Amino acid sequence: MKNSDKITTEINTSPNKSENYVLASADAASDMRELFLDSLKDIYWAENALLKALPKMADNCTSGSLAAAIKENILITKNQVVRLERVFELLNETAEGKKCEAITGIIKEGENILRETAQGPVRDAAIIGASQKIEHYEIASYGMLYAFATTLGENDAAKLLRQTLAEEKEADMILSDVAAYNSINFKACTAFKAS
Repeated sequence: MKNSDKITTEINTSPNKSENYVLASADAASDMRELFLDSLKDIYWAENALLKALPKMADNCTSGSLAAAIKENILITKNQVVRLERVFELLNETAEGKKCEAITGIIKEGENILRETAQGPVRDAAIIGASQKIEHYEIASYGMLYAFATTLGENDAAKLLRQTLAEEKEADMILSDVAAYNSINFKACTAFKAS
């Protein structure tokens, strides 16, 4: 018996398997296309939820450049929703959302951050952090969706998803630039030292 065979045997016969094994629900995705569609519904819901949450973040910024970056991202997000609707159309599916627990949690955390930080550069730094968590989730989601579309041979959908992926990466870079080059993080440190 090879070492790799022994490890596989040990894992498969582990007494904890029954405790950790998760049974799939009756409506679970059973093929790649279903998984792709479920994932599209998830990000479609997330983008629409962000359209409601992002204005609150923009309204709580004291940095004009940060508020402008978030407001620009709102416009981009609206276009991304339209692009996702086009992807559904290309797949001959109805554009519909499925609650995204990840974005729900990130939005809730962002609202908590607003309550837990004083208005000024510290809150601005926190808003950048919360916004980048959103962007990183979106980058991961669109990267996965692009890979799924490519694997399924849905080339037109893949092109649209790749475009959105590029926008999400750019939004993340803009937030990093606002934090560093507009000195928000440095001002937040100075605010701490002054208090």
